[in-house]
Amino acid sequence: MLIILAFIILFHVASAILLFVATIHNAWWVVTPPGAAVIYSDLWYSCNATCFPVERSHTADAAYLQAVQATMILASILCCVGFFVFILQLFRLKQGERFVFTAIIQLLASLCVMIAASIYTAQRDTFHVDSIKSGSYGASYILAWVSFPMTLISGLMYLVLRKRK
Repeated sequence: MLIILAFIILFHVASAILLFVATIHNAWWVVTPPGAAVIYSDLWYSCNATCFPVERSHTADAAYLQAVQATMILASILCCVGFFVFILQLFRLKQGERFVFTAIIQLLASLCVMIAASIYTAQRDTFHVDSIKSGSYGASYILAWVSFPMTLISGLMYLVLRKRK
């Protein structure tokens, strides 16, 4: 049982780390123009040698970008809250009970990641100015999609998991 518990904790921590890196790191969109510096763009900034805010990110035209920002932050927060609730339930639940509240929180985090990555995928052309539209998806975008099944599987594991001796 201790091995399963250690695996679940490590899996949850790994998914939380992936969420944080995907939210913070500046590689959602990567442009490599010939003979010029690589341009990295994330949810807040575009960076080559210097960083500058994403254009029109504070306007109503960028509501999609603001939705992606909000849902990624919410997913990160929910994943951390889910971990703390799991630790609390680990010592408070009676034997044989399931970690339902932790599972619900983790499944909500998974839903938020899916929503954020889906919006970014569907609306990526509206996020970027014409000079960087010819790029490709970056590592943070891929990490966001990888963290989606990890948080989903983690939430499902909590539904199945029962506290045993």
